[in-house]
Amino acid sequence: MTALHLWLRHESRTTERRTPIVPSDARRLIESGVVLTVEDSPQRVFSTDAYEAVGCRIAEPGSWVTAPPDAVVVGLKELPDEPAALTHRHIFFGHAYKGQPGAETLLRRFRAGGGALLDLEYLVDDDGRRLVAFGYWAGYLGAALALLHHHGRLTAPLRPTSKEELDEQLRAAAGEVRALVIGALGRSGRGARVALGVAGVDPTCWDLAETRELDRPALLAHELMVNTVLTTRPAPPFLTDKDLDDPDRRLRTLCDVTADVGSPLNLLPVYDTPTDWEHPARRLREEPVLDLIAIDNLPSLLPLEASTDFSAALTPLLLDFEVGGAWGRCRERFDAAVRQPVAGEGESSDG
Repeated sequence: MTALHLWLRHESRTTERRTPIVPSDARRLIESGVVLTVEDSPQRVFSTDAYEAVGCRIAEPGSWVTAPPDAVVVGLKELPDEPAALTHRHIFFGHAYKGQPGAETLLRRFRAGGGALLDLEYLVDDDGRRLVAFGYWAGYLGAALALLHHHGRLTAPLRPTSKEELDEQLRAAAGEVRALVIGALGRSGRGARVALGVAGVDPTCWDLAETRELDRPALLAHELMVNTVLTTRPAPPFLTDKDLDDPDRRLRTLCDVTADVGSPLNLLPVYDTPTDWEHPARRLREEPVLDLIAIDNLPSLLPLEASTDFSAALTPLLLDFEVGGAWGRCRERFDAAVRQPVAGEGESSDG
């Protein structure tokens, strides 16, 4: 049987510091018979030397395009625009199944080359629960940035940090604020609640029961809101432009952890572009003031913690990389998307 060959690519996005496979787990994969090639990447939170020390093969950034045909290319965020035809199997967050901007272009590239997308969002168990996610740290960072911004303590551009340094900033920003976390029982919601707790904030926590029939005046009565909800089907939005124009609105800071902009399933259709590290907050309304934070790679601001947790969950699945099971479901989802490119449903991103 041919050994599994994984090819860990350099991330083309300049603000991406995370990795789906950390060096200690790379060692574990290699000791189990996996061939692991790692592209050099000066921005990755772990040095290339750390991978070489555990037995990885080292390659130039972007050389995955000429990797052996049977290599499985592993990454996190979007691929570069070239090549036009994708011939390999790729594991990453593709965001290609809900009609997001660029989704059809990406699927067209896979069709042209005969490759396949094994989207990490759709790596799920028998009950449809996601097996690997950055959700906890996305929620943690989203709530932390929202709180710092709300108290005028968020400085831009953002930079990667450590949890210890971030928590010190949160404790220094402690103060009275009426905060709401929607999706409070999920991974991201749990992270958001913990981050707010570091600052001494005890948020209102809503989940399915509280959002089934939304109390809109109660929502708007909060000063800070963190949305972490993952949606799989159309649902009434949590906020509309009419709500933003309500003169009695007390909501001043909104963080959308999902950053599901462009999707027909977006529960916050009040903005059309995400924010970023250079400009983390954008003003949506002047009177009353309302600022938005919607960054689609929040966990990259805590790259060490986020990568370590994610790799720990992904590595056992890579050791069992087979056609059936969770990987088989990933492939089936891709095949269905290729047959009908815009499926109109799926999960929100947290990558």
